[in-house]
Amino acid sequence: MARFCQGDAPAFDALFQRYSRPVHGYLARLTGSPSAAEDLVQLTFLSVVRARGRFQAGARVKPWLYAIATNAARDHQRRGRRPEELTAEGELPATVAAETPGPRDTGLERTVQRALELLPEGQRVPIMLHRFEGMSFAEIAESMGLTESAVKVRAHRGYARLRELLAELREESSG
Repeated sequence: MARFCQGDAPAFDALFQRYSRPVHGYLARLTGSPSAAEDLVQLTFLSVVRARGRFQAGARVKPWLYAIATNAARDHQRRGRRPEELTAEGELPATVAAETPGPRDTGLERTVQRALELLPEGQRVPIMLHRFEGMSFAEIAESMGLTESAVKVRAHRGYARLRELLAELREESSG
């Protein structure tokens, strides 16, 4: 990032290569739309180019980048969602494509995604960054502009509420 801030254009390519896939996965889970995530990745990296002058030397890139991505997703949701693209069978896609193929429980994935969508953003974002993006609570705090303890409280409450929601959704589907 330091090289990019100093005008080294190939350094941007290296940043994009390193972070575009993880950011896309995060945004796809956050928005529920792989196609919207593709647009948001482009907006995120365009914002990186525009905001590089505000990047503080010595700061960590990942929390800064995920903060930009989260803001792009917020703006997208504020503007209203575009209709989800349908599969070849004319149905809504159930999940985001996995990076590594393997047996998947699409019903469970759909249930977890529904439950995550029901959480308030302040709880959903820390859970997604921690659980799915592997960020530490310190990195999440930095990206959200909160203290680490505030992020831990939000995540703890979010996980507790997520357990309740999953239990309710399980009862609905079995009843």
